[in-house]
Amino acid sequence: MSVFGLATLVMVALGLLFSGSPDVAANAPPPAISDVKIDNFSFTPVTLTVTAGSTVTWTNRDDIPHTVVSADDPKAFKSKVMDTDEKFSFTFTKPGTYTYFCSVHPKMTGTVVVK
Repeated sequence: MSVFGLATLVMVALGLLFSGSPDVAANAPPPAISDVKIDNFSFTPVTLTVTAGSTVTWTNRDDIPHTVVSADDPKAFKSKVMDTDEKFSFTFTKPGTYTYFCSVHPKMTGTVVVK
């Protein structure tokens, strides 16, 4: 094999080695948690970070009713009163910081950060 042929073979091999698709899993952010649990008079997690277009679902695991109400004016979202195991979902389409509370128990607060 000539030097030119060997060099060409090495270049082709290197091209194939480095031309594979990038490791998307290594570059992608970890999946955002999109569920919030309501239990023991608290929202868990208290602060949730998601990407725009994500749907967040709150589930009442407490044995008393709760709500999820945006603190923004006008309200970005507002649930009905949820009994045990009832759910409320909202899709966040715009980046920003959204604070919310339970209108039945206003000391219960949480935040959704949308990137």
